[in-house]
Amino acid sequence: MLKPIILLFFSNLFMTFAWYGHLKSMNNKPLFFVIVLSWGIAFFEYMLQVPANRIGFRYYNIGQLKVIQEVITMVVFAGFAFLYMKQPLKLDYLWAGLCLVGAAYFMFRNGFAEA
Repeated sequence: MLKPIILLFFSNLFMTFAWYGHLKSMNNKPLFFVIVLSWGIAFFEYMLQVPANRIGFRYYNIGQLKVIQEVITMVVFAGFAFLYMKQPLKLDYLWAGLCLVGAAYFMFRNGFAEA
């Protein structure tokens, strides 16, 4: 049950860099170049995300998979914003994280999906 979570974590690293990484140092590059580069990075995201969801669907229902994805996305994005983009961490990350904890509670309160 941990393998899909690990794959989703690394998938999110690629996704976050594909979506936002260019904002730090590629503002002077042509948009088409940045789009193609982002697609190239996103390829690796999909190489991890698709198997993660296929494997995860054996253990979790689709709603649970989505909430897991969102929790991981918020954790990865907060780390990316702070460490790579040098943005200050604000209480908004905490509040958003607490909302995701609530979402996880409601998606998992009846247990895991049947395999």
